[in-house]
Amino acid sequence: MAHSGHKIAANAKIMSQTAIHTILGGKVRLYKRPNSPFWQCSTFLQGKKRRTTTKEESLAQAKDYAEDWYLTMMGKHHRGELKNEKTFSFAATQFEHEYEVITDGQRSPKWIRGHKDRLRLHLLPFFGTLGLSEVSAGKVQEYRVHRIQGVNGGKPPAKSTLHDEIVTLRQVLKTAMRHGWLQHLPDLSSPYSRQTKVSHRAWFTEKEYKQLYQATRRRAQEPFNSHFKWNAEQLHDYVLFMANTGLRPDEAKNLQFRDIEVVKVDWSGDTILEIEVRGKRGVGFCKSMSGAVWPFKRLQERMRRTAEKAEDERKATVSWALPKPNDVIFPGNHIKMFNNVLNEEGLKFDRDGQRRTAYSLRHTYICLRLMEGADIYQIAKNCRTSVEMIEKFYASHIKTSLDTAAINVRRQKPKH
Repeated sequence: MAHSGHKIAANAKIMSQTAIHTILGGKVRLYKRPNSPFWQCSTFLQGKKRRTTTKEESLAQAKDYAEDWYLTMMGKHHRGELKNEKTFSFAATQFEHEYEVITDGQRSPKWIRGHKDRLRLHLLPFFGTLGLSEVSAGKVQEYRVHRIQGVNGGKPPAKSTLHDEIVTLRQVLKTAMRHGWLQHLPDLSSPYSRQTKVSHRAWFTEKEYKQLYQATRRRAQEPFNSHFKWNAEQLHDYVLFMANTGLRPDEAKNLQFRDIEVVKVDWSGDTILEIEVRGKRGVGFCKSMSGAVWPFKRLQERMRRTAEKAEDERKATVSWALPKPNDVIFPGNHIKMFNNVLNEEGLKFDRDGQRRTAYSLRHTYICLRLMEGADIYQIAKNCRTSVEMIEKFYASHIKTSLDTAAINVRRQKPKH
């Protein structure tokens, strides 16, 4: 019954088409699809049916087009250019569709757009027409050379940029493997390269951190222009808040007043902040140092004064619930002022020439906590990262992590 049903459907499809014409001894067929004015042409080559549209409404012109198309296909067949497999371009289209749908809400739109841009600008022009099996380790190495040499003598990409392009390439090939279009993943590692030097993240030593917050305090108390006083006060509290919580800049940007609760610690009697963090790792939690409490209260009071001033100008009644729970704590962007302070104080670059940014305040929190003897596992949990990351980028260069008693131990000489 099932076989009869398929046969009836096939016959109906044939009947829905116009008369079929053949050329070149029956090797090429011409027909029209329902609701389309153009002639289609098809042939059977290398065990696979191949078809295309002639984009011609005239049968005579369609026959000429189909003959040229068939001869071109035969030329590719004899030269070995005719692919019997899916191309890289086909797999890339499938990857773009799947990745955007499946990672909806899990990956930032900027990262998803980055995959598309890398494919469009670099990967597809180089790999697009290749069959998936032709994307070999050697071809990937040719791509690296092509990119490093630059297009038309242009500037070569940064290592991180090239790394991101290989990541996108790997994702496309993995998509092809999941669909059975590729048997195995080629070696995408970079040959001839030795292990890169592990360098610590740029941070502020205790002395440098003190120099920084004293500079931001002076600017908050005596700004160059009264118009920038609010920004200077916000920056000062931002520096103190970040260095006492270890938040990432993007986490601080998303932070709202309802995400923070001032609590008292039972065992120490200190007042700290319990923060519900939303960032690149999703939702996490953070317990601050006591040094973050006063900056937070000043931020609340400043927000209240700002709202009162705005309400007074409109001559309206001020709500007692200011600031509102869903108000963000850091509504402005103080990057320019922060960089000016760093440059004025000579703190923009560390001892190894690494550039300091707002992220350096997070690194400072981690390093100072480790130097105080805090448990590395608890620091990792509080900063929503892993112990391995902290050991690799932070603990390796902190002198207090070295146990002098274990290093300077002496074996007792036996008595004669």
